[in-house]
Amino acid sequence: MPLQPTKKKVPDLAPDDYYYTPEGYLVFTAVYHLKRGYCCQNGCRHCPYGFKKK
Repeated sequence: MPLQPTKKKVPDLAPDDYYYTPEGYLVFTAVYHLKRGYCCQNGCRHCPYGFKKK
């Protein structure tokens, strides 16, 4: 039986800033990106700035 990744609370982040995918990856929400205040141009899943990787 495969081990499930441990979902840990990330210090200094609010619960609405991120979530975990079923595979265990941490994903930042649009709320987090807006709080950060700029686009990193990495093609984030929930980019509120409209950046799309080509």
